[in-house]
Amino acid sequence: MNILALDAAGAACSCAVWSGGRLAARTFEAMARGQSERLVPMANEVMAIAGLEYQELDAVAVTLGPGGFTGVRIGLATARAFALALSRPIIGITSFQAVASGVLPAECAGRTVVVVLEAKRADLYVQAFAVRGAPSADGLLPGRLEALSAPAALLPEELNDYLPAGPLVLIGDAVDKAAASLAVAERPVLKSRGSGFADAALVAALATQGPLPAVNGPAPAPLYLRAPDVTLPGGRPFGARPGAVGTGPDS
Repeated sequence: MNILALDAAGAACSCAVWSGGRLAARTFEAMARGQSERLVPMANEVMAIAGLEYQELDAVAVTLGPGGFTGVRIGLATARAFALALSRPIIGITSFQAVASGVLPAECAGRTVVVVLEAKRADLYVQAFAVRGAPSADGLLPGRLEALSAPAALLPEELNDYLPAGPLVLIGDAVDKAAASLAVAERPVLKSRGSGFADAALVAALATQGPLPAVNGPAPAPLYLRAPDVTLPGGRPFGARPGAVGTGPDS
């Protein structure tokens, strides 16, 4: 399969192309903002490096969040634009899955992989995984991920009760906060040497693990674990219709 992968959900922007059974091109830039200006030019760059025309793609993959509200929307909107123009399916990969895939194989042996992402508030975004089987032949993935918990937004002091028993390996941009809290509970913790980013290279590799979704199927929805820090005049939450009940953003 030829897959273009995009990520703008976190504190970086990256694009990658999977082609011929391998990672054919990848570009990555750490950035707190500016993804809207860089994402499409970066996609053009990796397509040129891979030597592919857009019509040769079989699918577009994108991170669904959680992450920055604006970044998640930018990534999804760009993926949907490509998919609509090309009549190709979209493959959604959560930021948790992509970050968990950055753990090194030796680190996850006998340990639960815990992704901890910065939520820019007192809480953290958290999900736990087991890694099954052998690493991929190309070395990109440590094995197949199996979710052991649902995605959650938790205070650091709530982590110990939420996570499965036993040794842990932490990965993500909130590792230090999580490790400090778990040390109080005397949990065995290893900080991963993986990047902690939802790199588009990992998104591309994960996207190859299942069948392609239908071209005309429902577009993947963003993963929000809380409402955005934005309100409209009159106190109405961003994304809510006038007179609507509820506080979550639309998808």
